Amino acid sequence: MKTNLFTIGFVSLLTFYGQAQVKSFEQEKLFSEQDTTAKFYTVSGERHGPSFFKKFKFPEVEYTPGDQLTFDKYHTVEVMYHWYERWAEEYPDIVDLYVVGHSLEGRPVYQMTLTNKSTGKDTDKPAAYFEGGRHSGEITSSESILWMTKHLIENYGKDEEITHLIDTKAIYLRPQNNPDGSNLYLFTEQRNRSSVKPHDNDRDGLIDEDPEEDLDGDGIIYQMRKKAVTEEEKKKANYIIDPDHPSGKLMKRVFPGKGDYLIYSEGIDNDEDGSYNEDGIGGLDLHRNYPENWRPDIGGDLTGRGYTQYGAGEYPMSEPETRSTVLWMLSHPNISVVNSMDTRVPMHLRPPSTSKSEERMYPSDLEIYREMDELGLSYTAYPWAGDVYETYSTRYKVNSMTGDPLKPSPLFGHGPDFGYFYYGSIWYGDELWNNGAMKDYNGDGIYNDYDALMWDEEENEGRGFKDWTSFDHPQLGEVEIGGFHPKFFGQNGPTWQLENWAKKQAQFNMAMAMRLPELKVSEPTVDKISDNEYEITISWENVGGLPVALEQAKLVKIVQEDRVSLDFEKELLEGYEDAKVKITSPELYDKTIYSGYTEKGEKKSATFRVELSSDEEVSGKIKLSSTRGGLFVKEFKLN
Repeated sequence: MKTNLFTIGFVSLLTFYGQAQVKSFEQEKLFSEQDTTAKFYTVSGERHGPSFFKKFKFPEVEYTPGDQLTFDKYHTVEVMYHWYERWAEEYPDIVDLYVVGHSLEGRPVYQMTLTNKSTGKDTDKPAAYFEGGRHSGEITSSESILWMTKHLIENYGKDEEITHLIDTKAIYLRPQNNPDGSNLYLFTEQRNRSSVKPHDNDRDGLIDEDPEEDLDGDGIIYQMRKKAVTEEEKKKANYIIDPDHPSGKLMKRVFPGKGDYLIYSEGIDNDEDGSYNEDGIGGLDLHRNYPENWRPDIGGDLTGRGYTQYGAGEYPMSEPETRSTVLWMLSHPNISVVNSMDTRVPMHLRPPSTSKSEERMYPSDLEIYREMDELGLSYTAYPWAGDVYETYSTRYKVNSMTGDPLKPSPLFGHGPDFGYFYYGSIWYGDELWNNGAMKDYNGDGIYNDYDALMWDEEENEGRGFKDWTSFDHPQLGEVEIGGFHPKFFGQNGPTWQLENWAKKQAQFNMAMAMRLPELKVSEPTVDKISDNEYEITISWENVGGLPVALEQAKLVKIVQEDRVSLDFEKELLEGYEDAKVKITSPELYDKTIYSGYTEKGEKKSATFRVELSSDEEVSGKIKLSSTRGGLFVKEFKLN
C-alpha cells in the first residue's frame, strides 16, 4: 500500500510540475538582428579582432515583412521565415515546416516539405531538394528558393503541371542554410562569405584579427586605390587605370612593378603585417566541407607536396550547417535531384570537381547530366553549363595576364561531388548573377569589369559604381575610395534585376523536378489457375524523365533495387505447409520479387502464385517499393 501511495504522490508531483509555468529569471536573449535597441551587431565566438559592427539598413533590403511578398528587394532571414510560417499555416494540406538543424550561433534552419499529404507521405514519393544561402553574401540564391516556393504554392490547383508535381512528388526547400552569415551580411557593412565561426585565415596565430572597415561611414566596403609613391610601393604596384575605358574609373591588373597603383579593400591593417583585411569574420567555406574528396585546410598537409583546400574546416562535416544537409540527404534517399546554389558566375555547375567527366562518370549518367545542362541553358541563357574541374576552371581558356592556357583545377569537399559520387544523384551547385557583365561589349570573349561598367552606365544609371573619392588613410596616407558596389552589384544584382534572376533559375529547378522518376502502377490482376491457385500480377511503367537510379547510385548502394512483395494478415501465413495462404512463387524464402532498376520509359511486371487451403475470401496487398521511384500499395481479393 505504501508503494501505491508513493507512486500516486510521485505522479501527482510530475503532473503539477508538468503543468506549471516555469519562468526564467534571466532576460530573454535576442539575436543581434532582433534587438532593435542595439546600435551594433554582435557576433559570437572568441577572436583577436572585433566581434561587433555598426548596424546598417540598406535600401535594397526588406527588414520587416509587408502584406505582399514581392521581389523588388532582398529579404532578411526573418522575413523569409515569416513567409514560410505563413504558408505553413495557410496551406496545411500541402506544406510541412520544420527546423532541420541549428547554426553555429543557434539560429534555426527552416526547411519546408511540399507535397499533397492526401496522396501519401513525402518519403513514399520521388523527391527533389533545393537549397540557398550556404554562402552568407550570396543571397540571390535564397531569393530564388523563396520565389520558387511562392510560385509552387500559389499555383497548386491552378497549374496542371505544378498540381501533378505536388500530388505525386515531394519537394524539399531550404531557403537559408547559413542564417548567421546572412544576417551579418545584411545588417552590417561586412562582406563575409562564410559562416561566422572564428578562423585563422592567414595562419599567423591570430583569429579574425584583421576585418574590413567602413572608413568613410557609408555602410559599404568599397576598394581603395593608392598611387605608388615610394620605391617599395612602385615595386609592388600592380594596377593601372584601364586605358580602354575613357572614364578613368576602371582599374586593370598588371604584373607587380609594371603598375601605377596598389589596390586594397576598404579598411586598415589591424595587425600591421603589411596585408589589409586578410583575416575577417569567419573564413570556413561550407561548400568545401562535404565528405567526398575532402582535403585539409591550408597548412594541414604536413608534407607540403599534397593538396589542401582553403576553408575546408577541421574535418568533413565539421560545420553544423553542412552536417544538417548531409544527414538530411542520407535519411532521405528518395531524392534524385538537387540544386544547392551560390552566386556571381552565371553557370549551371555540376560534378566532377576533381577530375574530367569521362574519367569517373558512367557514360549514361553523364549523358543525363548533359541533357540537364541544356535544359538549364534553355531557361537561363547562362554563358556556361558544365563540370567544375574543366568547364568552370577553363571557361576563359587563357590567363588574361600571362597568356598561358588555363588548366583544370580541383575543388575539394565540394557539394556536387558529394551529390554524385557519394549520393548518386543529379546535383548542381548553380551560380546566379554575373557581376553586371551582361554582354561582351568589347568583343574580347571575356565577361569582366569592363563589360560590367559599360552595362552599369548604359542600363543601371551608374548606380553600381562609386566614383573614386579622396580619403586620408591613417596608415597609407592619401588614397581614393570607390569601385563597384560589392553587395548589390558585384555579388548580387541591383534590385530591379532580382526577380528575373531568381525566377529563371527557379524555372530550371522546377523543370528538373518535373523530370523526376514517376512509376505509373496498374491495378493488380488476379487470374485463377486452378481450384485453389491464383496468379497476382502488377505492372508498372516509368513515365518520368529519369531512371529510378543513376548507375553511380547503384554502385554506392544508396538505393535498393525495385522490389515487389505480397502482404496478408499474419495468421493466414502461419503453419507452414498447413497455412491457409501459401505463396508458391517466387520460391525464395523472403517471397520477394527483385525487379532491378526501372529505367526511363521502361515497362515491368511481377507475378506471384498463391495457393489457398479454403474457399473463404482472402484479402491481400501487393507492394511495389522503389527507393527513388516511390512506394505503391494495391489491394486485391482472392475467392
